[in-house]
Amino acid sequence: MSIQAGDKLPTATLNYLKDGVQAITTNELFDNKKVVLFAVPGAFTPTCSAKHLPGYVEKMGEFSKKGIEVACLSVNDAFVMGAWAKNQDVPENLHMLADGNGEFTKAMGLELDATAFGMGLRAKRFALYAENGVVKNVFVEAPGEFKVSAADYVLEQLG
Repeated sequence: MSIQAGDKLPTATLNYLKDGVQAITTNELFDNKKVVLFAVPGAFTPTCSAKHLPGYVEKMGEFSKKGIEVACLSVNDAFVMGAWAKNQDVPENLHMLADGNGEFTKAMGLELDATAFGMGLRAKRFALYAENGVVKNVFVEAPGEFKVSAADYVLEQLG
């Protein structure tokens, strides 16, 4: 069963690239904050690079005005996420997080089995909004879709 509104986010350690690989716990990321976390099936993949990440990059100012931090999650390593951030001109205030082994993704019940495409375990395309580590909204895409996890849609839902 996947994570639902009202659930506390699972505790996990994620990685990001800044002066080498750094670790951050989900408690550090979410406690006492408002955060939108969106996940992509893979860095450098077509929809993720052409629409999903660029939408959040474009809307960072609107999230910031609402006092909301934004983080991008992928079952990739921190080096791939760092290279993708550089390739996409991601601002430093948009956290690019690697869930290299998919442990956090699995703990939320939002994993995608992409072995048929040679991609192994990945994250479903989703977005969630959490306050102080408690999920308030979850937006999970249907297979092959890109609608409810888009930055515009999430902003609209948050009022």
